[in-house]
Amino acid sequence: MSRTDVWFVSGGARCAAWLYVPDESSQPPPIIVMAHGLGAVRQMRLDAFADRFTAEGYACLVFDYRHFGDSAGRPRQLLSIRRQLDDWAAAIAFARSLDNVDRSRVVLWGTSFGGGHVMVAGHRDGAVAAVIAQCPFTSGVASTLAMEPLASVRVTGRALADVASMVIRREPVTVALAGEPGSVALMTASDVVPGYLPLVPDGLPFTNAVAARVGLTIPLHTPGRSLRKLTCPTLVCACDRDTVAPVKPTVKYASQNPNVRLRRYDEGHFDIYVGNGFEKVTTDQIAFLRDVVPISR
Repeated sequence: MSRTDVWFVSGGARCAAWLYVPDESSQPPPIIVMAHGLGAVRQMRLDAFADRFTAEGYACLVFDYRHFGDSAGRPRQLLSIRRQLDDWAAAIAFARSLDNVDRSRVVLWGTSFGGGHVMVAGHRDGAVAAVIAQCPFTSGVASTLAMEPLASVRVTGRALADVASMVIRREPVTVALAGEPGSVALMTASDVVPGYLPLVPDGLPFTNAVAARVGLTIPLHTPGRSLRKLTCPTLVCACDRDTVAPVKPTVKYASQNPNVRLRRYDEGHFDIYVGNGFEKVTTDQIAFLRDVVPISR
């Protein structure tokens, strides 16, 4: 396989991406557009998933959202749901502009917060070939209620301070992404720090914080409503011991759409990025891909 650095424009800013293309293919391959979750960047194990898919004959476009990682955008660490969904639309359009892939077979793959994004992006686009949502965020209310009550109140306080800072055009007030139980962070369950931060490769600059204003929009965001409406084949890989994106609403929304195949794992939110969890979930995702977007040999 080959991996090249590419970029596309979203909202006037350049989004950095990797383009994976299998070495041998008699026909242009389907392409899987991939992006990460809450504040994460593509180096946090998305390359491992893309390697597996490309080895099976699929092309992959793996991108960083604006304001994060190698992508442009100011201020840095601005997590805007609206902007990230616009980035998905731009990434899909870029994938369809490529000459060496099957433009008619674009698959969306997202994990965690990105798992919710692919539901919305797939529904809005209406023409993607398939969607894969891994440990997906489907209900802002459920994820907010999963937080410690005091942490939730303190995050809201920082979010309001950040909005005030934005109004007077000062630098954002930030909040940590991953924190220990009892700290002020968007994710504070006991498995967060040992599960999320080790996904960052040694030596990679990484900021464990985002502009706190997103704390006001997360509770209002419900991608599961789009999951109910998807008309393309959809695979949802849910973790039964998920402390970040509770599984109950995901199961509820998945059960309301006959196009959705639900796979459940006795794993925590971060377990399926590595080890046995990774092996199990990639095996199921490859089987799904072979079924709904088979490779032409």
